[in-house]
Amino acid sequence: MRQKIQALIMFVALLTTSVVFAADTYTIDPNHTTFGFTVQHMMISNVPGEFDKFDGQVIYSPTDLANAKANVTIDVSSINTRVDRRDADLKGPDFFDAAKFPTITFVSTKFTPGAITGNLTMKGVTKEVTIPVTISGPVKTMMGGNAIGITGSVTINRQDYGINYNKTLDQGGLAVSNDVLITISIEADKK
Repeated sequence: MRQKIQALIMFVALLTTSVVFAADTYTIDPNHTTFGFTVQHMMISNVPGEFDKFDGQVIYSPTDLANAKANVTIDVSSINTRVDRRDADLKGPDFFDAAKFPTITFVSTKFTPGAITGNLTMKGVTKEVTIPVTISGPVKTMMGGNAIGITGSVTINRQDYGINYNKTLDQGGLAVSNDVLITISIEADKK
């Protein structure tokens, strides 16, 4: 009986070990990744922007989403809307306050087949968000490695994160919408 129990314990240990090691670690490729946003300006146009500096990792196996994880750190000072003056305003205390809050972070808490849920921290405020996503791969790269892709978008209210500056227009409405569309297009390489 004791031998059967020991054999069962070893079998369970082997299964547990194979699950733990089933997921691979992927590092976000900055040359093939975009963290972008779009905000409505003066109630007439949509202004896009993105962040040029970031890093992060994804631990992922298509057969084991329960153990998948992702973390991303974005350098706020790398904000780029292609207008230097606007970028300076966005880095300032009325918006992101990059001097005081130099990073935006996302740490996942749950993967499902169509979404990633996690804690998004901006300007010192953390809120849980669920981002509908499509996960592609893993695929073999041209260099012989493996890569995955994650694309998706979610709309957040910037005021939930303490980004409150606004100006009311003479004809009504706001100079900058409270709703911000966040878009992600990630390519990550197995390391």
